[in-house]
Amino acid sequence: MTDTSTQSFDIVIIGGGPGGYGAALYASGLGMNVAIIEKDKVGGTCLHRGCIPAKEFLETAAVYRHVSGAKDFGIDTSQPTVNFSVSQARKQRIVDQLWKGLQGLLKQRKITTFAGTGQLLAGKSVKITAADGTSSTIAGNAIILAAGSLPRVIPGFEPNAPTVMTSDEVLMLNELPQRVAVIGGGAIGCEFASTMADLGSQVTILEGLPKILPGCDTDVAEVVVKHFAKRGITIKTGVQVTGHTPQSGGGTVISLGNGETLAVDAVVVSVGRVPNSRDLVAPGTNVSISDRGFVEIDVNTMRTSEQGVWAIGDLVNTPQLAHVGFAEAIVAVKDIRGEHAVPVDYDKVPWCIYCHPEVAFAGLSEQAARERGIDVVVEKHKFIGDARALILGEPEGLVKIIAERNPATGHGGKILGVHMVGPWVTEQLGQGYLAVNWEATVDEVAHYIQPHPTLSETFGEAVMALTGRGLHG
Repeated sequence: MTDTSTQSFDIVIIGGGPGGYGAALYASGLGMNVAIIEKDKVGGTCLHRGCIPAKEFLETAAVYRHVSGAKDFGIDTSQPTVNFSVSQARKQRIVDQLWKGLQGLLKQRKITTFAGTGQLLAGKSVKITAADGTSSTIAGNAIILAAGSLPRVIPGFEPNAPTVMTSDEVLMLNELPQRVAVIGGGAIGCEFASTMADLGSQVTILEGLPKILPGCDTDVAEVVVKHFAKRGITIKTGVQVTGHTPQSGGGTVISLGNGETLAVDAVVVSVGRVPNSRDLVAPGTNVSISDRGFVEIDVNTMRTSEQGVWAIGDLVNTPQLAHVGFAEAIVAVKDIRGEHAVPVDYDKVPWCIYCHPEVAFAGLSEQAARERGIDVVVEKHKFIGDARALILGEPEGLVKIIAERNPATGHGGKILGVHMVGPWVTEQLGQGYLAVNWEATVDEVAHYIQPHPTLSETFGEAVMALTGRGLHG
């Protein structure tokens, strides 16, 4: 790499994932001179080893379900077969297309990209170490740390593909294992379980907590549990994995803390992600890193404890979601420019889980609202009464809305949370998210017309019911 020791930028960003490139694009659009340091490919985990490839495989599973169930729609076809290598190649084409587009956009915005690993030094300078070991230094008037995260590994279950895999390895498979254990029943674990089960794998979810999808409203999680059971997915909750014994013929036998064992062909470890903060900050700065590896910040501004240094995305202890990284990037850049930045309201961010059935929610769950001492009214409407859901052949699921009780009427007032499970709810959450964040009341939202027949009518019906004047229930 050429000597760049004299180069200086308005903002230097360490990490080219959603938070990093989002900050770069936003700042460059405001006329700032920006540099990104990325050791792999811009786009980060989300584009190359996370959100995008995982959703492509989920869409492959959806196509397989549709073709398998075509006879219910009067269409005769033979039983489909899965060539997962073709789906893998399609996934890579989509990822590459998006990556090339992002590279082109960065170039068009005149954002300077350095290939290498960035490390923050004292005095707002950054050391760049290239793959060949050579290094150089650049400086910034402001620094944004956006180095992302890595899959969390369980001791004794270190990645050893094709037997033990994290999300990094499982997304590179060319064929699916017959028997799979997914360790972790959170959002990512449920997405992998759903994909593999739909495509013919025998799947067991092993979750240490009392239920899967622990961050979800209980009524929503129960719908997923029942649907998974119908599709042959075994769910074991409240269990601990203590180790595994690889078998000479392939596969392994997992040992559980209750004395049970489980023989599988592959293990997918999906127990969350850890911040990629190791060696990110050299001695001599005031950046504070917690015992768990998170860069500590003021969440109102994304400032670290070092003057002129901000941190965003998976590096900080906020929801590890690409769209949250985008929002934090905007907050950081605005703060760097001395503008007033509206902080991210983490209680109200949109969450989407793309398993089948899909899950989407924003705002407080019923339990969380009651734990805060809020007097609430709740309405649940099932998709089985929705014409469009019946036409699609996907009537399972519901919309649940939590609203503050209006003491004058006893009916719903301000909408506090919207929770959905069912067909295409990830694409329906927008109006619920807007209602929660706009602090709209049920009377205000009920005034607006839902087109018929649509899946979104179920949301509209639930809101109308909360006014005390529902139509269909």
